[in-house]
Amino acid sequence: SDMQYLDAARGHGIFADAESSGLPPESQDYYFNRLEEMVLPNVRRLQDAFRANRLEVVHTRIQSLTADGRDRGPGHKRLNLHAAPGSKDAEFVPQVAPQGDEIVINKTASGVFNSTNIEYVLRNMGITGLFIVGVYSNECVSTAVRDACDLGFYVTLISDAIATVTPELDNATITTMKDRYARVMTTSEAIAEIEGVFL
Repeated sequence: SDMQYLDAARGHGIFADAESSGLPPESQDYYFNRLEEMVLPNVRRLQDAFRANRLEVVHTRIQSLTADGRDRGPGHKRLNLHAAPGSKDAEFVPQVAPQGDEIVINKTASGVFNSTNIEYVLRNMGITGLFIVGVYSNECVSTAVRDACDLGFYVTLISDAIATVTPELDNATITTMKDRYARVMTTSEAIAEIEGVFL
């Protein structure tokens, strides 16, 4: 979810001007350190395991249909969240970017299930289980997990492949989701399961 320049790269998008981002420096440091040292490498490891086992890797990102963003949801307009088609902000961070024929779903609201045709696409491919990663843990990721669970998907949240702006919010997300909306696993546990190796 949203592994793009808009919200997952230092000095870009909502972090282009550190002061106007509205986040104190320590929150930005926590977020980007977690992202760079743990989340991005883990997301890539998981993607590679999925690819090696011929499982679908589906990418979601914030991107409007229009250059001026007039099609965005009211929430994104209010927050001034905008990634126009073809913009740097809409680009995926290269480390975890789509490869080959992988599906990309563009959204303009926090919840990917509410604002896109992702459910239709997943059902068409016969997918019943989802492994969810990305940013922000307590916002888009959390909404995707809850909605997917309510729609009858079997959801796994990868605890060391999500990030938000404070450790408290990361931990609260995991605690809230665990065994209610999703099972929670680490990247290594998920890869072991995918590869059929039980630790």
